[in-house]
Amino acid sequence: MHVPDGFIDAPVSVAAGVVAAGAVAVSLRGARRELDDRTAPLAGLVAAFIFAVQMLNFPVAGGTSGHLLGGALAAILVGPCTGVLCVSVVLLMQGVLFADGGLTALGVNITNMGVVTVVVAYAVFRGLLKLLPDTRRSVTVAAFAGALLSVPGAAVMFTLFYALGGTADVSTDKVFGAMVGVHVLIGIGEAVITAATVGAVIAVRPDLVHGARGLSAPLKLRIGGELVDAPAAAAPAAPVGLAARSTKPVWITGLVTALVLAGFVSFYASSSPDGLEKVAADKGIDQNVTEHASADSPLADYSVKDVSDARLSGGLAGVIGVGATVLVGTGIFWTVRRRRGADLTAASTAAPVA
Repeated sequence: MHVPDGFIDAPVSVAAGVVAAGAVAVSLRGARRELDDRTAPLAGLVAAFIFAVQMLNFPVAGGTSGHLLGGALAAILVGPCTGVLCVSVVLLMQGVLFADGGLTALGVNITNMGVVTVVVAYAVFRGLLKLLPDTRRSVTVAAFAGALLSVPGAAVMFTLFYALGGTADVSTDKVFGAMVGVHVLIGIGEAVITAATVGAVIAVRPDLVHGARGLSAPLKLRIGGELVDAPAAAAPAAPVGLAARSTKPVWITGLVTALVLAGFVSFYASSSPDGLEKVAADKGIDQNVTEHASADSPLADYSVKDVSDARLSGGLAGVIGVGATVLVGTGIFWTVRRRRGADLTAASTAAPVA
């Protein structure tokens, strides 16, 4: 779904850039409410994890591959506003360092892969949680559904951009059918990855999952040697002691996982073209694609320049990408968090107006 330079004309690309910039600005303000001292560094980790998993293309039908977009995963783990920022950081690092996704198309990509996926996924997620029982399993089920629908949602948004400013002489109907069709299949992979990751985190630290906040954990009482659920009125709002536990083990485990995925497992990813690449080649909408501005980057195409061994080159590029993403992402989210703290301090110390 990474749109290269030349697919969409300049006026629509600029308009998409304005939309994306506005969404990022709104998300920066919203992230102040979502982030705290525990979740700010975890948000940087989520961005790095998305970067790593996006390197793992999985095969789908017809010689096509897909990869995680990540909007649903980020929104559910750290909040929708922070989720938009996570995906935006990933796209920025990919475009600048790895020549993946056009720089003039950055606004299109942030809108498609960041804003649309987050909005669709989180709306479906919250809507289903209102209908499902108040359990952790419901969070995982709702995460699956939200992620599943977010990918074709992004495909529809790309088709709209193409209809407004596509540079190729291909009918919008053909592009729409091909894009939505293949991305419904890719959405299944997105849903499986998202649900599995959310389920794994919620099983260990449900207090760190933004989408699981407010779930009640029934208090267990021992009666006659057996544990039974206490009456609802006696149940605590959250598991006792979780809020005080360190997030360091989660952070270290997540970072090591991201490094292994990007540095080793990525070598075994599918080499087939992804959904957009396949549609572009089949339908001819790539006829006006232009060379990437970062084509001469030493990390272009996820390989390290002058390293001849393909496995080593790709692994090093993945590790560098994860490291750069976690550093940039964590720096941004800590800044947002501190800005919130400064605002709260200023508000609490301000003299009342007579």
